[in-house]
Amino acid sequence: MSGLYAAAEEKAGSRQLLQEKASEYKENQKISHVSLRPLQATVLEKTPKVCLVPFSLSDYTGEFKLPKSLLNKNSNDEVSCKKYKKTEIKKTFTTILIPKTKATASSKAEPTLQKSGLDVHVGNSKGQHLSPLDTVIPGVDMEGSPDGDSDEDTTLGLDDFSGLSSYERKRLKNISENANFFASLQLSESAARLREMITKRQPPESKRKKPKKRENGTGCRRSMRLQNVDPSGVSLPETPTQPTVVEDENPLLPPGPLEMTPENRDDNSELFKGFLQTWAEVSKTSRSKNTEKELSSIKSYKASLGGMVINGETVCKVTKGSILSVALHPSEIRTLVAAGAKSGQVGLWDVTHQPKEDGVYVFQPHSQPVSCLYFSPANPAHILSLSYDGTLRCGDFSKAVFEEVYRNERSSFSSFDFLAEDASSLIVGHWDGSMSLVDRRTPGTSYEKLINSSMRKIRTVHVHPVHRQYFITAGLSDVHLYDARRLNPKGNQPLISLTEHTKSIASAYFSPFTGNRVVTTCADCKLRIFDSSCISSQISLLTTIKHNTITGRWLTRFQAVWDPKQEDCFIVGSMAHPRQVEIFHESGKWVHSFLDGECLASVCSINAMHPTQYILAGGNSSGKIHVFMS
Repeated sequence: MSGLYAAAEEKAGSRQLLQEKASEYKENQKISHVSLRPLQATVLEKTPKVCLVPFSLSDYTGEFKLPKSLLNKNSNDEVSCKKYKKTEIKKTFTTILIPKTKATASSKAEPTLQKSGLDVHVGNSKGQHLSPLDTVIPGVDMEGSPDGDSDEDTTLGLDDFSGLSSYERKRLKNISENANFFASLQLSESAARLREMITKRQPPESKRKKPKKRENGTGCRRSMRLQNVDPSGVSLPETPTQPTVVEDENPLLPPGPLEMTPENRDDNSELFKGFLQTWAEVSKTSRSKNTEKELSSIKSYKASLGGMVINGETVCKVTKGSILSVALHPSEIRTLVAAGAKSGQVGLWDVTHQPKEDGVYVFQPHSQPVSCLYFSPANPAHILSLSYDGTLRCGDFSKAVFEEVYRNERSSFSSFDFLAEDASSLIVGHWDGSMSLVDRRTPGTSYEKLINSSMRKIRTVHVHPVHRQYFITAGLSDVHLYDARRLNPKGNQPLISLTEHTKSIASAYFSPFTGNRVVTTCADCKLRIFDSSCISSQISLLTTIKHNTITGRWLTRFQAVWDPKQEDCFIVGSMAHPRQVEIFHESGKWVHSFLDGECLASVCSINAMHPTQYILAGGNSSGKIHVFMS
């Protein structure tokens, strides 16, 4: 109870202090009556804002009536204040304060607590209004309960917050300090200055000076020819524009036989005539060669390979572009090499001729890459070349002409091989997966039969050396074995498929003597040897050799080929350093490597061995032929 008495005495003292302040103000300003309205001190989690604003009642024409109890000096009756209608008080103050008062309260970001709790209503005893400077009415901004009314009137002191808890006092102090801190930063002024700087800033002028326009409007001088005017000044008629014809980069050569005209020499020279005579004579003597084939032992074979060397005289540039095919003439008297190039050229090189540049002759029988090249097994004076341009030609050295054997402009050829030992019939593979049977004895240059295979693409075609009705084809990711006697033009299923490959296949070839082995070159960096001794059943995989076959874009793909005089060994190019050409056994064992740091400095992708002599010819992607010989 003592606490309640102390609080009541404190409220009474506060009210007495307000009375004294009001009386002092009345005496100084000569105001007859002052009414006090206690400020609501009970605020629910809100902060009251009180602002004293001067205003004048001289312009107010409406009725401003207050109860007499409020005009009495000594009236402390709070009940009489409550009986006055609050709605009428609000209307009255709204009418008075809004048109004559300017808002001076700060925003919510800067909350302040006005310590004045006076609400002064003044009246003149004579019924006259006071001047604007003689009257002060507080403007009150209360944030209280939602309805804004309260029946409890609690007076808050001017100099303390005794009615608030310690938490509320600390909270109000923090709010005030934060507001003062943000005010000291002057963020609004800085933002305003930045805004002015942005708006006033103009884009920098370009340093490049714009050319001034000529006053007369004439541009640069132009000749009368460009103006299409004759010397007398009369305009000439416009010449009709002719449509530009885009020439094909690789136009097809005309059909029919083509003369052997060397591109690197004069065709009427005595040297070229002697070259043709040499090739014709060598071909005649090579027919009487011994046809018996004997398999050498690995030991003697390695010894013979070790005696093969290369020198500067056995390296020569034969064609203009990359070499895609190489063939060695079967002559044992002279070493003759033929190379098919990407440019469509066929180069012939007599290695034994000195100087070596005089023994090279280049011809252009095709317009696109020459992917397959063979000397005829029946007549070595004939060399057959196949090209992407859809032509198959036979070069006859005795007649100095390239005859056309097969032509199909609608398709592109990839490879061919001889079905008959006398080279009278051929099997031709197409890039679109189809195949053609060609008989050279039939007049004309068309096929005997066009076969649609189950392959999407054919890269190589090779005929079995003993059972020549069988041939093998290498495609994108599979190898198929077909029987030429059972080919159907509408569609054909292979007798046997080799499905062990995982990527694109570059080649597949039978072994030279018996055909009991098949070697394949795949882009998965593996060389595979299969057992083809029994074609009627499934062909089994014998050996897998890891070998880098990734040649890239600018090098010709590797093709592993058998040595025609050794049944169980094959040759393949290599990406290893120093540059070399390797020979492997069918068991997967390495046999020999041809290398020379000075003369062999590039990758020989395409290689061929002489059928009877220990001579190796390798072609690279710049048109050079490298020959290793004993």
